[in-house]
Amino acid sequence: MKKALVILFFITTNSSLFAQNPYVLVLGIAQDGGYPQAGCKKKCCQKVYAKQIAPQSVSSIALIDPVSNEKWIFDATPNFPIQLKFLEDITFPKQIDGIFLTHAHIGHYSGLMYLGREVMGATKIKVFAMPQMQAFLEKNGPWSQLVALKNIDIQPLRADSLINLNERIKIQPIRVPHRDEFSETVGYKIIVGHKSLLFIPDIDKWQKWDKNLVESIKNVDYALLDGTFYQDGEIIRPMSEVPHPFVIETISLLKNEPKYEKSKVHFIHLNHTNPILQPKSTQRKTVLEMGFNIAFQGQKIVFN
Repeated sequence: MKKALVILFFITTNSSLFAQNPYVLVLGIAQDGGYPQAGCKKKCCQKVYAKQIAPQSVSSIALIDPVSNEKWIFDATPNFPIQLKFLEDITFPKQIDGIFLTHAHIGHYSGLMYLGREVMGATKIKVFAMPQMQAFLEKNGPWSQLVALKNIDIQPLRADSLINLNERIKIQPIRVPHRDEFSETVGYKIIVGHKSLLFIPDIDKWQKWDKNLVESIKNVDYALLDGTFYQDGEIIRPMSEVPHPFVIETISLLKNEPKYEKSKVHFIHLNHTNPILQPKSTQRKTVLEMGFNIAFQGQKIVFN
């Protein structure tokens, strides 16, 4: 009998440091297909099956306010069940207060299926969505059934407008260029007091964005950024079809910035082929030595 894969979460931050302050918890760091990825015969995924390195959940974060006992998830992934259980185990046993969606690619919204009558049978879970994302959910099955049965309660978003989640936390959706076949794509700025975090798990090349990456980093305290691919040639298909910014391109844009600015960056949404997923790779070592960070499951970023 084969043993099932276990997705591991590592927690390194002392809980006393965030007893009262809101914090972000990283629930997953992999690209939409997870790690290992279905059908992959390469060494990168075979290492997981051989139990040489741990599997990774799909990119998602949670925002927790210990004072108000509220918690929100950003993106509902295919790994939603294990991510929700992990969140409940280390926070407080109550229903999540909402889900913020970035766009309609499978790794970012398909976890909503677990809220339906076949699984949780949830009641009016707030789902925050941009206009095209809202229309996609309302007009297409099986998602439209979640709306009809009131498993979810869609909360409309507008780009750049601030949402007050409570007296301490604000959220700002930010439009970003991406392959928008079914919906627009947004990242989010999470604001707690004078501190802020930028979450952009999916974007096309930085040059396509109407904002300046360097200035955007300077205006926040933390940044979880699209690190899907390390460099060109990583996959067989033409990479112009999936024009994510390469990790080396992001590093190059920030190379002249002081170490303090570089340290704000945490790469997330890593494809299974990305060598920085490998704990002992030269590329991972290089990224860290240059002053950048790589997000990890269980990581806690405290707004203090």
